[in-house]
Amino acid sequence: MRKIFAAGLISLLPLAAPLSALAQEADAAPSVNLPEAAVTKVMTAAVDGFIRPGYDAFQASSEKMTGAMKALCETPSKANYDAAKSAFRDAAVSWAHIEIVRVGPIIEQNRFERILFYPDRKSTGLKQVQAVLSKADETATDPAALGTKSVAMQGFGALEYVLAGTGSEELLKAKNSYRCRYGAAVAGNIANVAKEISDIWDAPDGISKTWERPGADNPAFRNGGEAITALLGILVHGAEAVRDQRIETFYKGADKVKFPKQALFWRSENTWASVRGNLEGLSTLLEKSGMVELLQEKDRPVVAATQAQLKSLIELTAKITPDLEKAVENVGERKKLDTMLADSKSVISKLNDGYGGAIGLSSGFSFADGD
Repeated sequence: MRKIFAAGLISLLPLAAPLSALAQEADAAPSVNLPEAAVTKVMTAAVDGFIRPGYDAFQASSEKMTGAMKALCETPSKANYDAAKSAFRDAAVSWAHIEIVRVGPIIEQNRFERILFYPDRKSTGLKQVQAVLSKADETATDPAALGTKSVAMQGFGALEYVLAGTGSEELLKAKNSYRCRYGAAVAGNIANVAKEISDIWDAPDGISKTWERPGADNPAFRNGGEAITALLGILVHGAEAVRDQRIETFYKGADKVKFPKQALFWRSENTWASVRGNLEGLSTLLEKSGMVELLQEKDRPVVAATQAQLKSLIELTAKITPDLEKAVENVGERKKLDTMLADSKSVISKLNDGYGGAIGLSSGFSFADGD
């Protein structure tokens, strides 16, 4: 049976788990011996060069999205509607960049799900959003009050339906309509959660310090091996999420049943923009952290090969039609989807087996939960 490391912290379905669980779950991983100073340098670079800037950027973009929604509510117009949709796209992509970090405070207190409740195979979010729109519950127009309600009705999925779902034309008809005010509250809730996460990571003596300084008294990482294994786990599971959640949710192959309307952001045609953001996040973390420096010279080509494949995937996202119903039916488009599936699986292998093996994880160890 395959062993699964604490990147179960980063499970494909984000589950709340305390940071202290890192040290406990690390017992499942083989011991990795790396120079402590080198690992500290990498972990610091990952935090200061990717994680903190990523959450700060997401906070800024979510606040702009909130402002755009308020402007639309105050002055309904085609220009403001387009601006709100554009701000939504920017914030969703900003979130996609940092979404791969499914550890720490983001998976506590349902924060992840409050930002993005997905996959939603039973359409729970759709049903709850439609219900709140039909009942015109005024408490749902206050970001703070909305933040105490079901996670399925307070994140990006809810706001996408407001902007692009059935009845979205109402946003242009009347000043401060209920639908618009609810959408503005959703955006405000996302911004509130983003600020909360950003503040936690920016605190000088908080989680950043914990991540940057592995040691015997560290509740998360007792040594450098545990720390770098967890960092690699972020990459492996982030790549898995692209394949399993972003693509296979609606397309598993030309001969399989296809569900284009189960894809994330299909209504607003932002599916591939989001996937691109995830892939860019993986590439940026791999680069900014300097993880290649932990490898012997002979093993370093695996990082370059991984980056090349990520670059190819990023470029491919711009070549696939955003119309997913067409994408799954058109032979040429399906070939692109098949390439996305195959190459994303290859990225997982390069990270899990290639990099993992190079740092000393045994062949019997795998972050992956099987395929």
